[in-house]
Amino acid sequence: MTNNDIFKKLRVAHKLRDDDIIKILMLVDFRISKSELSAFFRREDHPNYVECGDQILRNFLNGLVIHLRGPMPKKGEATKQDLSRKVKPNPYDNKKNYNKPKNKKSND
Repeated sequence: MTNNDIFKKLRVAHKLRDDDIIKILMLVDFRISKSELSAFFRREDHPNYVECGDQILRNFLNGLVIHLRGPMPKKGEATKQDLSRKVKPNPYDNKKNYNKPKNKKSND
C-alpha cells in the first residue's frame, strides 16, 4: 500500500475536501496548493500523477491529530480535563483509621 493509497483512504474516511486538507496541513505550517494536492489523488496511469512523499503524509497525519484533538497545551498549563481530575478526591487516600475503637464517654 502506497502513501497515496493511505492518503486517499483517510480522505474518504474523514470526508475531507481539498480545502479541509489544505487547512489541516496549515495547522502544522505546511503549505500546498490545490493542484499539487489533486495530483496525489489521481490514478497512477494519469500523466499528472505524483507520488505522495513521506514528509507530506507525516505532516498531514500530525495536522489531522491537531484537527481532531485540538492543539497541545503549553508546558505548565493544565487542560480542563486535567483540572477536573484534580478536583475529585481519592477515596483510598482517607486519613481516617476505621480500625480504632471509638472512645465511649461513660456517665458515672
